[in-house]
Amino acid sequence: MAATFPTDRLFLIAGPCVIEGDDLMLRIADHLARLAERVPGGVIFKASFDKANRSNVGAHRGPGIEEGLAALVRVRERTGLPVITDVHLPEQCAMVAGAVDVLQIPAFLCRQTDLLEAAAATGKPVNVKKGQWMHPEGMAGAVQKIRAAYPTASRESQGDCVVAVTERGSFFGYGDLVVDMRNFARLRESCAAPVIFDATHSVQRPGLGQGGASGGARECIPPLALAACAAGADGLFLETHPDPDRSPSDGPNMVPLHELDALIAKCISTWEIARR
Repeated sequence: MAATFPTDRLFLIAGPCVIEGDDLMLRIADHLARLAERVPGGVIFKASFDKANRSNVGAHRGPGIEEGLAALVRVRERTGLPVITDVHLPEQCAMVAGAVDVLQIPAFLCRQTDLLEAAAATGKPVNVKKGQWMHPEGMAGAVQKIRAAYPTASRESQGDCVVAVTERGSFFGYGDLVVDMRNFARLRESCAAPVIFDATHSVQRPGLGQGGASGGARECIPPLALAACAAGADGLFLETHPDPDRSPSDGPNMVPLHELDALIAKCISTWEIARR
């Protein structure tokens, strides 16, 4: 799969929340590589080298940029899957772009102009997540910043879909998120970009887990993913793990790896029926 975002085939971004040891990373990546053969738009492997917004100071953040990027390169070399990871600072972008296929802007940084421009300047596709506090039309500014800074030659060589927007729910009071299914059409119209649904972070319950960590409602992931496919999402974002309850980050809102294939098969069917 080319590391751009198709609009005529459902695609998937998936992987563990944070980079762990090679055994775990390659186990998940091998599974996703097999699954990619059945996903029309392909699979992009996702994992973060640094979880810079953890709830508590002692929470696990990841291996750091150098070790993390090396782990992602090993995943790509082993499986052939394109890889994506988060960037948090403008000065990280060039180094990260040298190792991965797609850069991702976390939701809480989606309006940071310097970061958006630095990510675009690398010439790599960029996935920017909608802030949990933002209305969909408000994301047009973030997309414009990326497009304006994107190298002309790279844009022309890769086509139009070098930026995507991800819906990841909106705050509903304290510690809960809701998903407005109208947002897929509104984001596409206002941003003129493919729209991805982050079905796992959308079921987070920020700060309502044990010890102040984020909780989640894992059981809500399948119905929301299916609804998003019917409502017009172009792609899905799903964090997955063989044993989510032992994951160092976001376990309560991750899909168990053994349940992923069946869910994706249903999503593909729903997406294709809706598009017909």
